[in-house]
Amino acid sequence: MSASSPTATPGATTPSGREQRDARRAKAQGNPWLTLVAVALGVMMVGLDGTVVGVANPTIAADLDASLSGLQWVTNGYLLALAVLLILGGKLGDRFGRKKVFVIGIAGFALTSLGCALSPDIGTLIVFRVLQGVAGALLMPNTLALIRSAFPPAELNRAVGIWGGSSALAVASGPIIGGLLVEHVSWESIFLLNLPLGLLAMVVALAWVKESKDEGHTGSFDVPGVGLLSGGLFLVVWALIKAQDKGWGSAYVLLFALAGVVVLGLFVLREHRAEDPLLPLDIFRERSVWAGTLLVVVGFFALFGVLFFIGLYLQNTHGYSPVQTGVRMLPLTAMFVVSAPLGGWMTETYGPRPPLILGMVLLVVAFFGLSQLEVDTSYNGQWPYFLIIGLSFGLVIVSTTQAILGNVPVERGGVAGGLQSTAQQLGGVLGTAVFGSIIASKVTSSLGDELASRNVPGPVAAIVDKAGELVSQGVSPVDAEKAPQSLIAGIAQASGGTPSPQLTASIRDASYATFIDGLHAAMYVGVGLAVVAAVLGLLVSRGRELEDDEVAGA
Repeated sequence: MSASSPTATPGATTPSGREQRDARRAKAQGNPWLTLVAVALGVMMVGLDGTVVGVANPTIAADLDASLSGLQWVTNGYLLALAVLLILGGKLGDRFGRKKVFVIGIAGFALTSLGCALSPDIGTLIVFRVLQGVAGALLMPNTLALIRSAFPPAELNRAVGIWGGSSALAVASGPIIGGLLVEHVSWESIFLLNLPLGLLAMVVALAWVKESKDEGHTGSFDVPGVGLLSGGLFLVVWALIKAQDKGWGSAYVLLFALAGVVVLGLFVLREHRAEDPLLPLDIFRERSVWAGTLLVVVGFFALFGVLFFIGLYLQNTHGYSPVQTGVRMLPLTAMFVVSAPLGGWMTETYGPRPPLILGMVLLVVAFFGLSQLEVDTSYNGQWPYFLIIGLSFGLVIVSTTQAILGNVPVERGGVAGGLQSTAQQLGGVLGTAVFGSIIASKVTSSLGDELASRNVPGPVAAIVDKAGELVSQGVSPVDAEKAPQSLIAGIAQASGGTPSPQLTASIRDASYATFIDGLHAAMYVGVGLAVVAAVLGLLVSRGRELEDDEVAGA
């Protein structure tokens, strides 16, 4: 017998081929770096989705004949679903297995992305965006937990840094990737991009990610709390968006707003009495936690509000193509890569208060600068404010992580991280909803006067005045490429034939001037919010020192 040949031991049983394959599969599963690949692909899908849609909004509106409120729900439906289900998604992973819930989230995100791409109308697109948010809430909270279970402590921070960097890269490159796809392929392709990413993430996860769960997890999922939180937020956001055409003081808007406040009040009562609440309210007894949460909301309010409406301004009013828009928004998104480490250094050196206050002061400067934009403002008058917002954003997000997580006990770090993530999505919802309502209200109240001041004939002005939803997106009703042909035909008929170049120019100038006035009003509201937030920054304190993976994870 050869020396290399195995020697049979009396009484031993030779493993079968199937047992050997199972042993090899078990050994392969749990590969930490392949686990990192799978979860990085997952967060890249979600990160890309957060910024590519902003560039595609004008094209989606034109192709699906969408109103401003419809476009807002494309963003807000996704963010709302993500906001109210993130904590639940983490609890489901703890109970049933993080790999299992992560893979379900990846599959759901890819399939709902396909649904978005195949949507024949804006209503269908909104439904699939909401479902996409649900899938994202299953995917996102389990990514960091999988990394923590796969990597030894010595390599964990490095892995979390790569994980966070992949998300930052996706966010920063989103506008350019979105612009290229929208301009050279179609708006549907921005959603189809998730299919190969999702398929690859699923294959890697199923083959090489090891399952993990909290074996001692016996708590409830607080389904009533989830229902009350989602219902209350939906009613409030619905009221904000409907204020665009109903008016801020209308009974309709006030009724829905009041109903939303009542339902959120019931949510607070439910959480106060629940044995295992979705959001334990006692963590808000610490001043830095509630102040930091509000500051996160303001930071994301600014980010999503500006991304949404500056995207409309750059394409519809300023005339940039989708690719040009993506490139010109790069100072905002790419600055995250610089501002986040800077925020980390400042927070570690001086505590969270100085970078928070500095970040909010920078937001004041940026909002005020954007309030001076005009139709013909050159790019040199735009990009410094985009860059300032990106700088401010990184300072605020890292320092609020310390303010929130550092002021709760270690064992409640998961709840605090979920609170911060929920506040981020909620801020994005409020940014698009509030800014949109302000702009639309300004258009409704001022468009007729602007048309009259330019001597647009009454019959023509009456038709243009009914196109306020279009003007609220920065589109001129005489723009043959973006305005409905029925509207252009109506204007021609009211003017007794083809409108003269002078009349066309008057309608265009009035429309753009009204949109810009609304944009200015929205930016001034942003100035006020940032000033209040800077004062709130005085209330936060450092708390306990955070581990590196806590900072990167949040």
